[in-house]
Amino acid sequence: MDLNDLLAPGGIFPAFEATSKKQALIDLAARAAETTGLEERTIHDALVQRERLGSTGLGRGIAVPHVKLKGLAGIVCLFARLTKPIDFESQDGEPVDLIFLLLAPDHAGGDHLKALARISRLVREPAALERLRAAPDLASLKRALTLPAASHAA
Repeated sequence: MDLNDLLAPGGIFPAFEATSKKQALIDLAARAAETTGLEERTIHDALVQRERLGSTGLGRGIAVPHVKLKGLAGIVCLFARLTKPIDFESQDGEPVDLIFLLLAPDHAGGDHLKALARISRLVREPAALERLRAAPDLASLKRALTLPAASHAA
């Protein structure tokens, strides 16, 4: 699965402003609503409910909030690079500066898992994380996000 196919048009935010996990989820839900046509409140509520199950902060400054939603036509990914890291209740206690928001249709079981695995392969690579954090502009950031992943299983 190619991340380029999942990233929503206009869904890369190289200088995302958020002072907290709560604000990041609210603002990302608003951006996702613009992209998907779904209600912002529906997206936000689903994200909050998912976070109650356990933080989607993976560690090493990365969070992947992800939910399945009714009425969504296909998988949508948004990416935000925060201007200042925030607490995301990550497993390692480190603040988050890279957020992949993944929304999937409620019937997309296998594809949802493949999309999560694709993001996982990308963020496991230290060089990829360095490229994401160092990209000076939107075009460089998009290239860093869509480079082919290293060939090892997720």
